Amino acid sequence: MILTVTLNLALDVTYALPSVDWDGVNRVTAVHRRAGGKGVNVARVLAALGHEVLVTGLAGGPTGQAVEGDLRAAGLPGALTPIAADSRTTLAVTDGGAGRTALFNEPGPEVAPGELASFVRHYEQLVAAADAVVLSGSLPRGVPLDTYAALASIAADQGVPAIVDADGEPLRHAPAGRPSVVKPNAEELARAVPGGAPAEGARALRERGAGAVVVSMGAEGLLAVTGEGTFRARMPYTVGGNPTGAGDALVAGLALGLVERAPWHDRLRRAAALGAAAVAAPVAGDIDPDVYADIHPGIIIT
Repeated sequence: MILTVTLNLALDVTYALPSVDWDGVNRVTAVHRRAGGKGVNVARVLAALGHEVLVTGLAGGPTGQAVEGDLRAAGLPGALTPIAADSRTTLAVTDGGAGRTALFNEPGPEVAPGELASFVRHYEQLVAAADAVVLSGSLPRGVPLDTYAALASIAADQGVPAIVDADGEPLRHAPAGRPSVVKPNAEELARAVPGGAPAEGARALRERGAGAVVVSMGAEGLLAVTGEGTFRARMPYTVGGNPTGAGDALVAGLALGLVERAPWHDRLRRAAALGAAAVAAPVAGDIDPDVYADIHPGIIIT
């Protein structure tokens, strides 16, 4: 079982339009509402691939209830810790004509210290039954910035590999928890380790305690700095569509690689192909299996 942790759960709302008039009135042609947050998206991809998952995190208020209801409807097992404040909503607006997507992310609820402590106690029990843990996404207000490092350390102490996908201070703190993989994108890495090339930033995070650092670079593929060397995954062509959730599909592939102890060449090829397949899907958490099958064999690993 792979445990995904989403402390800042959300109800994701996606508006699809053939074109967007940013100065006028728009009529939405399709609306999608579903449980979201990066860990939930990871769990959806893993479940679609046939792997057992468990979603945990913090949920509260009417929005939290809507999130829990959607998880049940999707057949995604959940073990969420209740909080008093209302969970957040995110909005994605996709402009079909321009091929662009704009994201509007609420900051999330205020979490009380006792609520976080309750979650950590629950998490310690869940980790004991997990094959791997994914810690991803933003942190809600009231949650210390080193929380991912602390949760990764709990997993490491139990011999369970963890992946951290975060930004800003949570990313800078994460290597101290000895996660097996840290997965920033190129912009997140540059903010965490200013100056220098991506490979230098990735090596810096490894030196701080991360087992490996995998940097997602959009259409340019992946860069991985690991204990076995440095790898590049290059894409054979660019996939157009909605990039929301592409990084989460990529993380799902990395999590499977941890569980299966696959060679890095195989891990990166599958992760990059899943990221591309997610871009081709209209909603975060979904993948296009035809795109995955087409692009996977053409990815070059050096």
